[in-house]
Amino acid sequence: MSDPAYEAELAEHQQDHTHRDVSGGWLRAATFGAMDGLVTNIALIAGVGGGGADRQVIVLTGIAGLVAGAFSMALGEFASVGTQNEAIDAEAEVERRELARHPRAEQAELVDEYRKLGLSDETARRVAEEISANPDIALRVHVSQELGVSLDDKPSPWVAAGSSFLCFAIGGIIPLLSFLVGSPSLLLGLGIGAVGLFVAGALSARFTVRTWWGGGLRQLMFGAIAAGAAYLVGMLIGVTAG
Repeated sequence: MSDPAYEAELAEHQQDHTHRDVSGGWLRAATFGAMDGLVTNIALIAGVGGGGADRQVIVLTGIAGLVAGAFSMALGEFASVGTQNEAIDAEAEVERRELARHPRAEQAELVDEYRKLGLSDETARRVAEEISANPDIALRVHVSQELGVSLDDKPSPWVAAGSSFLCFAIGGIIPLLSFLVGSPSLLLGLGIGAVGLFVAGALSARFTVRTWWGGGLRQLMFGAIAAGAAYLVGMLIGVTAG
């Protein structure tokens, strides 16, 4: 017999109970790429601008930094995520061999883990026995319990690289906008970059428990530190613009 109240609760639960992707795939790469693109080019612009460079040199430096940084970030993310996945696969293979060689010892490990979670001895044994009866399920559960990762949710290195490349390029172009349309004002360019930093920080805060203004101010502070240091170096060293 159907229960309308239960069915309504279940439908509401299925609609509301969703989670964002926090597995380290596109979200981390996109956030890091956008922030790095903004900070890197704001600092570059501040450095060469503080050294006396004109608009043309600033644009050239910013575009070169954008291209180099975007490719560096993408290749770094691809190598990092790919290496991480390979390491997980290698550890999973170790676990697969252990399950084949010492099945009872591995099952005992599961029993201990479930006891630590608060299950009774009888329930822990029954769950461990049922899991151990299926080698594929047993491997996934052991990897999850012992390594804290899921074999089914490994991030894609291609997605991470693409997200990082695109978001670095978007972040890197923002401080250059005023220079690209003809303005020679360093202050205006840095101001636009500061707005971009605040907006990026506020948007990234939506994926956390941090307030939007807290996230924005934090990222603005990071960018200001980098830009200030680069500007000081530019002033001390100077540039020769022909």
